[in-house]
Amino acid sequence: MLKLNIKSGGKKIAYKSLSISLKYLIDGPKINQSLENLVKVSNVKISELQRKNFLAKDGKEMRIAKHDGKPDELVIFKVKIDEAFSPDFFRNQLAGFIQNIENTELKNLHIFIPKYEPFKKYFDSENYFYRTFIEGIFLGNYSFSKYKSDKKTERQVSVFLYADNEKNVKQAIVKTLNLMQGLEFAKDLQNEPSVELTPGVLAKRISSSLTKAGAKVKIFDEKEIRKRGMGGVIAVGKGSDNPPRFIVIEYNGSKQKKKIALVGKGVTFDSGGISIKPPANMGEMKADMSGAAIVAGVILSALKQKLPVNIVGVIPAVENMPSGKALKPGDIIYTASGKSIEVDDTDAEGRIILSDALDYASKEKPEVIIDLATLTGAAVVALGEFTAGMFTKDDKLAGTLFNLGRKTSERLWRLPLWDEYNELIKSDVADVKNLGPRWGGAITAAKFLEHFVDKKIPWAHLDIAGPAMAHEFNNYTKKFMTGFGVRLLFEYLDSSTK
Repeated sequence: MLKLNIKSGGKKIAYKSLSISLKYLIDGPKINQSLENLVKVSNVKISELQRKNFLAKDGKEMRIAKHDGKPDELVIFKVKIDEAFSPDFFRNQLAGFIQNIENTELKNLHIFIPKYEPFKKYFDSENYFYRTFIEGIFLGNYSFSKYKSDKKTERQVSVFLYADNEKNVKQAIVKTLNLMQGLEFAKDLQNEPSVELTPGVLAKRISSSLTKAGAKVKIFDEKEIRKRGMGGVIAVGKGSDNPPRFIVIEYNGSKQKKKIALVGKGVTFDSGGISIKPPANMGEMKADMSGAAIVAGVILSALKQKLPVNIVGVIPAVENMPSGKALKPGDIIYTASGKSIEVDDTDAEGRIILSDALDYASKEKPEVIIDLATLTGAAVVALGEFTAGMFTKDDKLAGTLFNLGRKTSERLWRLPLWDEYNELIKSDVADVKNLGPRWGGAITAAKFLEHFVDKKIPWAHLDIAGPAMAHEFNNYTKKFMTGFGVRLLFEYLDSSTK
């Protein structure tokens, strides 16, 4: 992992020792001439083999050593603007590039951002175009190595960004730095082993970081949770030696009364409880608190950026473990809303604790509620590892979130919330059952949650079970839990102020 110092390169380029210069060429009829011009201006020589490989259909990158050290190496990257191009291109490319140079003795990296005009239709602003480059640098540099005994000393690398609009670049750097503090906080929480990150520790870490940044954080212990009638949180958490916590984060960045509620599932480890999970990949369940991490991370980013919004973050934190005290199939739970739940499967625990969290959020009377949860494997079966399921009856909210997901490349796909699905979670002995039949599992889980949301408040449920976990789809999602949703919700909060 590198210690990055990112700044605008300004108008004057001064290469110091151990430098790499990264430049982009747009593929097309004039690329041969563009390459000739760049080679000439850069005062380098390339072989015919290098030229042919770079200009070939599958050619992407050419690295050229410069013996005068100004810079030490020139890297030219080819960009194709075609039907496959997306707003994630530079973010993903730079993430991979940073990973590839991590072990080099680099001290200075000079990145020349191409002109905005050819890419204009893919980005909603020039500022955001620049931000994707900076995000890629940070995403590629992220690592979680705190438990390794052979920790490497972080090397300082200065990154200089050059673009037509220097003022825009400077603004983009500041905004992205603020965003990335929240994103990296969320990813650190996700990647912690559950032996270290119990519900109590999660609450303390969130409280410590967000209070320092200016938020007000309230933590309810098990006595207070019980006093408030939050039977869902108590029921799921009682099987563990680590007691549950209920975390409320308040950020008041605007004088207006309206606020946005963000709710995040905080299961610090999910064994499945009495309905225990198969052992394969159970270790990933340390990240079953990803919704909680995203809520905390995006509020931290909002605080750092001083966004003029009011936010209430609600996080029920539990550990779902089997024991003699644990919740059992067939049990009936009374929740804070007064509604009862028949437990059919203790591995469908996230929706049970969210019943109390969504009820709490509804009573805060926000303008909108958005919850995030690694809720169902069914969502991953339906949509794959890199897309989150989106459930809402509010068309405007659905459209806004879908478009922002395309912008940040945190993709959402809307699934139905038709009332006919309620038939699948009907209970003969309680108000609702916590599990439906095999088919449509992500939908019946969302319908369950809907029972605990004030129908007058626009609400969206994001099932992030796939994209929250490490996967092979992008350069920046391969090794570690991903922080999926922080960038998306940061854009949502930012856009709500305009």
